[in-house]
Parts: sequence; structure tokens; C-alpha cells
Amino acid sequence: MNTPIRRLAIVVLAMFTALLMATTWIQFVQAQDLRELPGNRRTLIDSYSRERGAILVDGTAIARSEATDDELEWVRRYDQANRYAHITGYYSFTYGAGLGLERARNAVLAGTDDSLFYQRLSDVVTGQQPQGASLELTIDPSVQAAAAEALGDRRGAAVALDPKTGAILAMVSHPSFDPNAISSHQLVAVDEAYAALIADPDKPLVNRALAGDLYPPGSTFKLVVAAAALESGKYTAESELEGPRTYTLPGTQTDLPNFGGAACDPLDKPTLAESVQVSCNTSFAWLAGELGPDAIREQADKFGFGQALQVPMSVTPSSYPDELNDAQVALTGIGQYDVRVTPLQVAMISAAIANDGVVMSPYLVDTVRNRDLEVIEKTNQRALSRAVSSRHAATLRDMMVSVVERGSGTAAQIPGMAVAGKTGTAEFGTEGAAHAWFTAFAPADDPQIAVAVIVESATDNWAGATGGTVAAPIARAMLEAGVQR
Repeated sequence: MNTPIRRLAIVVLAMFTALLMATTWIQFVQAQDLRELPGNRRTLIDSYSRERGAILVDGTAIARSEATDDELEWVRRYDQANRYAHITGYYSFTYGAGLGLERARNAVLAGTDDSLFYQRLSDVVTGQQPQGASLELTIDPSVQAAAAEALGDRRGAAVALDPKTGAILAMVSHPSFDPNAISSHQLVAVDEAYAALIADPDKPLVNRALAGDLYPPGSTFKLVVAAAALESGKYTAESELEGPRTYTLPGTQTDLPNFGGAACDPLDKPTLAESVQVSCNTSFAWLAGELGPDAIREQADKFGFGQALQVPMSVTPSSYPDELNDAQVALTGIGQYDVRVTPLQVAMISAAIANDGVVMSPYLVDTVRNRDLEVIEKTNQRALSRAVSSRHAATLRDMMVSVVERGSGTAAQIPGMAVAGKTGTAEFGTEGAAHAWFTAFAPADDPQIAVAVIVESATDNWAGATGGTVAAPIARAMLEAGVQR
């Protein structure tokens, strides 16, 4: 064989090898992902030939499949649709499995997941109609209802966790939407409804509890800074901090005031505990500079910042910024500059303090059951990290109790129950607008529920509408609904 023919044979062999590898990759490795693409109409048509699994809260279906008499044999129905829209998501012939659990657990609901292989094999042998598996959620319907009703027409989000397990007890994002309008078989109406949702400037399809444009945490982040101070070994609850009425940001001529221009302490030397109680801006800006950005970032990471969580929906990681100058470090001490969080992350901070310093991995699906109600998947509770020592968690808890008893969070008080909380009023933009935050857990001595609430654009001028006045009553309603007395 001469040289040109040998070279041609090598090229042809390489091409056949590449073709074989590409075909194998597509047909085996990528097969599941390709089947689950929202726009894969062949898969969609096939999926409408069998009943899709239900999504259940406390034994009641919030998403179910209903038989029809048209060519698509099943239609997806959502009960209490707006209340649970960001949890369920939608299942549409036109737009596929979108958002929420409909997308995150599509294969299980559709009955195509590997865990259902033997059920599918049995269906072939016995001639039974294939059916998807059902999801039993961790949601407490009372807490979910309290959050949705208390948040009302305001934009924002609310999350509740069981601090001991990480189970998500409530997840509300407003504005919401009706997934029935997208799951309908009236395809023209579906297109119109979806287009209206996409065009809505309030972004109702965004789950503000987990994703979207993250928020500055404001003074709720002072819990992280206080934790970093305690964990450093250089500070206790009684350590005095520098807390004047105004604090000049290092390297600038810009003065940072306390809310309302108030003094944090008659001698401008509030303790760490007093600084948390009254939410002192100047002392925490000073403290952040003393601790340094590395210590604060490390502490934030221990609470879950930077983690790409799946609950099973993807959670946008919260973040503490890099490459800060001294003035920017000071601003991060009060949860400003480029610190960004999800409401879930803020709830995780309170939940960790409530759980003796241990952060539990949050989860939404408790159990997956097949058609015969056999458990094919049970979520294992898992510790994500230790944020602070048990001793320092107890110190932070006491500080948070003082916030509610006699500090900035008195609107969260519940008669006969000790509540631990922290307010936040997070400025954004350039016009003085602010979001209202509140995070809390209760009962403080035996925590059953931890919550975080944000109300977007609660104030345009810092006058009156703060986390303590706007968000705290919403959190209180959730705590009251979630505590078993």
C-alpha cells in the first residue's frame, strides 16, 4: 500500500471513529437530556399518552393529571394554582416542563426515570397503562397559606425551614401566576397567556425565593458579621465596639449614618449584643473593617454562600464580593455594596443559629412513590456545614431574642413565646429605595421553624417602611402558623 492510500485510509478510519463516538454519545450519554428538552415535541406527545404523577402537599394534590376526550389524553390541573405556582411550575404541550418541580423532577413525574424501570417493564408484560410517580412535599400548607396571604399583593418572597432537618415548610414568590393557563389544550390561549407573563415587567415567572436578581441583605447580614466576630475569638457579646452617630467610610469623606441618625449608645461604645439589638450601622461598618473581608467571606461560606444547591430546583448561589477596598468592606458589614443573597439563604442563616450552629441542606421533596404507593425515593436529611460553634450559636440566639423583645423587631412578638429575629432594610439603586427584610425562628428555646421574608421596594425614601414594620408582621404570621403549641 503506497503512502497516499495509507493516509487516506487513516483519515477515513478517523472519520468513522468520530462518527461512531458521536452517535454513541448522542444515543446513550445525552439520551435522557435530549428527551427532557422542553421543546422536544415527540417526547411531549408520547408523555400525554400516560398519566403524569401528582405533586402532593399534606396528602392533597396541588398538581394532577386529568383525563380528556381530545387527542392529548391528559391535561395538567393545578389546585390553589397561584399559591403553589413557583413550587409546581407548569407542564405545557407548547412549552414543555417549565419551572418548579415539573421541570426539576420531570423524568419521575413522567414515569421515564431509571428508578421506575421495573414498573415500566411490568407494565409491558401486564398491559397496564404506564403512569408517573408522585412527589410528596415537605411544605406545611398552613405556613404556605400564612406567607401568601400576609405578603398579599406586594412583590417579594418568603421561605420557611425546619431548622433541624432542612425541610422547606413554605416557599412563596410574588407576583405569582396561574399555571393552568399554560397547561391548557387551548393552544392559542396558551400562547397569549405565556406571552403576557414574559412581557410582564414584574417578572411573575421568576422564583424570587431561589433565583432571579439576588438582593442586598441589608442588616440581616449583621448576623454573619457578628458570627465572624465571635468565631474569631477576639470578641464576645459584651465586647465594646466603635459606634458613633455617623461613621466616615475609610479613605473617603462619606459619612455612614445610623437609621434615623440615632445614637447606638450614649457613649458611642455599644457592645456587640447591643449593636445587633438596635441594628447599629456604624459599629458594624467599623467591625467589618477590623475583621477584614477574608474572615467575613469565610464565615458567609460556612452559612452556605457560594453553594450551588438543588432543592431540587436550582438555587442561585449567594455571594460576598471579592477585591474590596476599605470603604467597600465597611459597607459589606451592613449587608450593602455587592453582598447578594436569596431569601432561602437568609432563612438558612437563622436556621443554622437555631440548630446549634449546623446548616442543614434544604430540600422540598420528602418522598417519591410509584403507582402502587411504594416508596422509591426518600430524601435523607444532610448537614451542609457547621457555621458556628454551639456556644456561639446560643450567643447569637440570645442577641436575636433581644431584637424582638426590645430592639428593632418588636413587631414579630408572639404572646407567650420567645421569638429570635433580625431586621433588615436594604438600600438599592441611587434614589434611596429599599427592600424590607426580616428573618427569625421560634420558639427560641426549642426552634421548630425558621423564616426569611423580603418585601421589594418597601420604601422609596427611608421614611417609616423598614424591615421591622413591613416584613416582621409577615414573618410573625408564618411563625404562628408553623409552631405546634
